[in-house]
Amino acid sequence: MPQSLSSTVESELLIKKSRFIGCVQPVPDRAAAQAIVASLKAQHPGAAHVCWALMAGGHSAAVDDGEPSGTAGKPMLEVLRHQDLEGVLATVVRYYGGIQLGAGGLVRAYTDCVAQALKNAVRVPIVKSKTLHCAVPYALEGMLRREIEAAGGALLDVQHSGDVEFAFSLAETSADALVAHLNEAGQGRIAWRDANAS
Repeated sequence: MPQSLSSTVESELLIKKSRFIGCVQPVPDRAAAQAIVASLKAQHPGAAHVCWALMAGGHSAAVDDGEPSGTAGKPMLEVLRHQDLEGVLATVVRYYGGIQLGAGGLVRAYTDCVAQALKNAVRVPIVKSKTLHCAVPYALEGMLRREIEAAGGALLDVQHSGDVEFAFSLAETSADALVAHLNEAGQGRIAWRDANAS
């Protein structure tokens, strides 16, 4: 199951006088990631490179920012992929220390910097939710509210008209079981509308 991170975690490595400042953090999308990278470049004007990798919303990115092609962004991205992370940005700011590390040394440095930050990161599972809509007689309103709450669902909207119209969301993995349970408890008096909406 894909996971994200609960908060930002940093790491720092010194390798042959080069300073690598790593960071992993949750991000919603590429635009947010690019804003963070731009901010890092502004904060570290003396840095030689600000490399980054992103896994978010089904999109990925790997940016070497002037390092030899494939020695920074791609290895960082592989760390995120290997750990099944989603909605995560990894950045490494490098201050060059005057000693070249070679391609293998760069790959190890960028990989280690991200991996070290991830060691201290708190992971959170990504739970996909589903939105359901139904109408019930007024007599079932209390029961439906209790069942939605017990299933960990969240009420999105309740309208009182001829019947009580509910819109609520809950974990996708719990939806089918709750619908079956409510159909039984409501004895066929619950009218579902576009139950497959998400």
